[in-house]
Amino acid sequence: MNAELESEIIIRSARQGDDEAILRCLAAAFEPYRSAYTAEAFSDTVLDPERLAVRLRQMHVLVAIAPEGVVGTIAGSLHGAEGHLRGMAVLPHWHKTGVAVKLLCAIEAWLRTNGCTRVTLDTTLPLHAAIKFYEKNGYRRSGTVSDFFGMLLVEYLKPLS
Repeated sequence: MNAELESEIIIRSARQGDDEAILRCLAAAFEPYRSAYTAEAFSDTVLDPERLAVRLRQMHVLVAIAPEGVVGTIAGSLHGAEGHLRGMAVLPHWHKTGVAVKLLCAIEAWLRTNGCTRVTLDTTLPLHAAIKFYEKNGYRRSGTVSDFFGMLLVEYLKPLS
C-alpha cells in the first residue's frame, strides 16, 4: 500500500450523517456487477435508506474515511461466538490501496473483542475479485450455498483466534 494513502485513511464506526455516503459507496462499488445480478439481489446489496437504517440498527457498521469522505464500508454482527460480515464495499478508485484490508481487519478486531471465534460472510459468484480477496485473507468456502434472489450465494468462513 502507498504509505501516503494509508495515512489518509481512518476507520471508524458509522455515525449519523454517514447514510448518504454509505449508500453512494455501495452503489458505486456494485454498479459494475449490476448486469450479473438479479434486480432483487442488486437492490438488496446496494440498499436503500430504509434498509440501511435497519443495518445501522442491527449491525456494527464501519466506514473508511479519506479526505474526500467515505471511501469504504463493512458491517458485522455477532450471535454468540459467531460473527457475520455483510456489505463490504470500497469505491472503485480506492481499490488496491489497502482500504479493504483495513476495513476487514478492523471489523475482525471488533468481533474478536466481543467474543467472536468464527466469522462467516456470503458472496455471489460474479464477485471474482472479492472472492480472491477473502481467500487471500483466510476465508474458505464452508460448503453452504443458498439462494439469493435467484443467484447462488456462497458462504465463506474464517476462524478467529
